[in-house]
Amino acid sequence: MSRSGTTAGDDPLQTAVWRLRSRGCWTDAAALLQPHTAAAAPALQRASLLVERCLFTAKGWAEAEDALRTAEAMAHEDDERGEAACERGHLAYASTVLGVQDRADEARAALGRAAALLDPTAPGRALLDFRRGLIAEHVSDSPQSAGAAYRRAHAAATVNGDSLLLSFTWRHLAGLALREGELAEARHGFAESLRIREELGYLIGTAPALAALADAESEPEATRLRAEAGRLFRLLGGLPIWLADQITPPATV
Repeated sequence: MSRSGTTAGDDPLQTAVWRLRSRGCWTDAAALLQPHTAAAAPALQRASLLVERCLFTAKGWAEAEDALRTAEAMAHEDDERGEAACERGHLAYASTVLGVQDRADEARAALGRAAALLDPTAPGRALLDFRRGLIAEHVSDSPQSAGAAYRRAHAAATVNGDSLLLSFTWRHLAGLALREGELAEARHGFAESLRIREELGYLIGTAPALAALADAESEPEATRLRAEAGRLFRLLGGLPIWLADQITPPATV
């Protein structure tokens, strides 16, 4: 499993964790890793799963905090400490953008700490750059800085062969292009993100990818894509929660 989730090799544990994660079963995936959390890597992976659950569901904050503290305690190398700080920054970011608690300063500080600790060539650097882009775009409202961070993450993910992270960088770069009115560029990026997620079987991330592509398409394709996104959204029990406003038709008066 790469640092952002895709399965590599034939490790049965990682294959099982990925299958659960990709369907939004973060609690079950984390439970598989629980017996192994005396080591840094499994402890961090478990924390990452529970942080992601918070971002998709706006629930489970205390459990994610506990898992993060365990991961931080298990981290002994600078890269391990850096990756744990990156997860802490992401949890604080999720709390901020979902309106649970404003932890923007904590998010920036944690990601800054991660940048200081991670070796410039470390695989975790790509994910860190992506998350710094999220802060720049959605917290600081600085699309230019966000674009630069996303492009660094995209280039590193390409080199690392991290397909799942590429699906995120494609989508967010496309979102910035759409914001600038570059429809063709946006459509291409959103389509690439959707293609990768479908190939990976990343079901929990497919509805957002469909809805994003719909924003760059003309009718009747846009309506078809939103309908498919809505079907998946309901199939997965209304997850991710932040997608509801994009795919739920407004009530008629």
